[in-house]
Order: sequence, then structure tokens, then C-alpha cells
Amino acid sequence: MKYLKVIAFTHKQIELKELGRLVICQENLTEKLQQVKNQFQIAEIFYLATCNRVEFVIVTDQVVDAAYTERFIDSLNIGVCDHYMGVFLKGASIYEDQEALNHLLRISCSLESLIVGEKEILPQLRKAYDCCREAGLTGDFLRMVMNCVVKTAKEVYTDTNISKNPISVVSLAYRKLRDLKLCTNARVLIIGAGETNFNISKYLQKHKFSNFSVFNRTISKAKQLAADLNGEAFELEDLKNYHKGFDAIITCTSSTEPIITPEIYSILLNGETDKKTIVDLAVPNDTAPEVLEQFPVNFIEVHSLNEVAKKNLQERYAELVHAEVIINQNITEFITMLKQRRIELAMRQVPEKIKEIRNMAMNTVFVDEVQGMDEQSREILEKVINYMEKKYISVPMIMAKDILINS
Repeated sequence: MKYLKVIAFTHKQIELKELGRLVICQENLTEKLQQVKNQFQIAEIFYLATCNRVEFVIVTDQVVDAAYTERFIDSLNIGVCDHYMGVFLKGASIYEDQEALNHLLRISCSLESLIVGEKEILPQLRKAYDCCREAGLTGDFLRMVMNCVVKTAKEVYTDTNISKNPISVVSLAYRKLRDLKLCTNARVLIIGAGETNFNISKYLQKHKFSNFSVFNRTISKAKQLAADLNGEAFELEDLKNYHKGFDAIITCTSSTEPIITPEIYSILLNGETDKKTIVDLAVPNDTAPEVLEQFPVNFIEVHSLNEVAKKNLQERYAELVHAEVIINQNITEFITMLKQRRIELAMRQVPEKIKEIRNMAMNTVFVDEVQGMDEQSREILEKVINYMEKKYISVPMIMAKDILINS
């Protein structure tokens, strides 16, 4: 495993806005990787690029250090100037041997992510590898590495609580909203067309909610979000003239004063008296305190959700110990599997050699004696030799594996 090397550029040492300079255009990816693979005599290579990391996983017997990394990046011809080359070399992390495998396993389990426990990194890693595998840039060794990576990540996500509890305010808000068991044709008013409301409305749309009305100061943004949701768009001022009723309000604006006052809320109710739901993700809240005092409301607000998010994040970090135990176990198993695979590759010629010896014995060395046997004797001899051939093939393989693993 000493030939496994990783050159990593991540959010931990390099600003996210700078990492983009290392991203290789997908159209030129195979060509550029093949070029450096040939130039640096790399046996296998694959490349990973996400929003917070760019990494090169290579199999080589060469020393990978800062000088190697500089030549490597320069050879990719992606336009890195001297200034940024210095930034990248200073922030680069280089791993090899077991450290490299440990690093890849930690990535796949999201232990190295901006948000511990997020599951997006594993499919990103698999896609990156598959892309390079299909291009013929990888081989048997990285195939084994990726099998270990996927197996480990699945065990961590299954056997620990590292990803169980959501830590994004939007996902927490959706879960609370879901627990209220609104029907999918519930009338949902979206106040504000920013990223937060876009994200939570997409959650709702994904789960078959379909009745949306969007209000925003800038009508063009309201129309854009409404078009995505197949809903209606209104200016924010239209709240005081809206008489279609509602079942839930989702609000998040940058206003410093409450948007939903008792007067506006009363107009929106349009005479309905049942308990409604407000999801208020604005800071400060868009909902006036008097609304909660005067009307029956299921109120979901950002402050309490933030507290839950912080608690969930702490619980995820507590699971790191369990995840690292699983990682170490898989590294140990991988080392054993790698030794066994080396034996299999080294002894691939054993069966052919044994068959050659058999043919030499039957057709040359003892050809006269065999031809002098009657048919029944030759059949018995054939059975004995077939039996011995199978045993001679399996026994040395088993013994070699045992010797290497035990040593």
C-alpha cells in the first residue's frame, strides 16, 4: 500500500473561493489526467472535486512532495499563476500508505466535510472514481481501495448516529412542518423569495405539496420562485389584499419590522378560525408577537431550530469516536485483503504450470507406460491425476496466504 498517494487541497487550509482555480473542466478532464499519468509514469489515478476540496488519488512509486506537486499541477495546464501556485503548495496536504487510505475513508464518511454527517460526499466520491475508471485511468488496486471506501462509509452511516439528526435549520423546519401532517394540497404562502425559502419550498415540492403563493418585494424574484413551484406570484404589498385563505405561512425576509402583523394576519385568514401554521425563519422574526397572543398558531421559529441544530451537531461530533473505530477496523481488513490479492496475482501461473507438468508426464515422459495400460487402468490413472492436480493448485495458494498473513 506504500504506493497509494493523495494530494489534497481542502477548505481547511485554502479559501473556498481559491479552490475553484484547481477545478479541471469536465470536457478536458480525461485528456489532462491521461497526460499527467503518462508524463509522471503513474500506474493509476483519479480526481475528486467538490465545493470544498480538490484531490488527486494516485498510485506511484515516486516520492510525492512539494516539488512533485508543483510539477504535477503545472503539467495540468489549468492556468495557475505563480502567486496561486504558492498558495496551493502551502496549503496542500500529502498522504501516503495507510495515511492515504485513512484519509479517503474519513472523506467518504464525511469526517472531513464542512458539515460532519452529510451524505453527499460518498456519491460524489463514487462518481469521480467511476468517471476515471471508465476512462481507463484506474486499475485493480484502486478498485480494491474504492470497495473499501464504500463499505466503510455504509457501515459508519448505518452503525453510528453521525448523520441521524439534521443540523440545517431548513431541514429541521421541514421536519416540524411534516410532523403537523398537513395535506399535500394545503395552501402555502411563501413570504420572501431568498435562498432559505427557496430551499424549504423545494423540500415541500419534493414531497408533493403543490399549492403555493409567493410574495416578495421584488416581483421578478417572486415570479421566478413561483414558476419553479407552479404557483402564483405577488408583490409583498398584496398581502393586505389577499383573500384566498391559507393553511401555512413560510416567511423569511430581511425586514427589521414584522411583516405579519395582527391586521395582516386577520386579512389572510379571510374569516377562517382553525389553527394555522407559521414557519418563521427570519432574524428578527417576521411575525409580530401579538399574532401569537391573539390567534391560535403552530409557530415554528428560527431561534428554537438553531438550538436543536447546535445540539444535533454536538451529538454528531460525539459519534466521531465510533466512526474512527469502524475506519480502523476496515483498514486492518483491507491490509489483509491486499496481501491475499498479491498472492493471487503472484500465483496466477501455478495452474498453468501444473497442467504443463501433467501433459509432459502423460504425453512424453510416461507415454509408453500409459499406452500399455488397459482402458480401465487409464481411467483410474486419469482420476488420480485430476484429483492431485486440483489439490496441487489449491494447497500452495492457501499455504502462501497463511504464511504471508501470519508474518
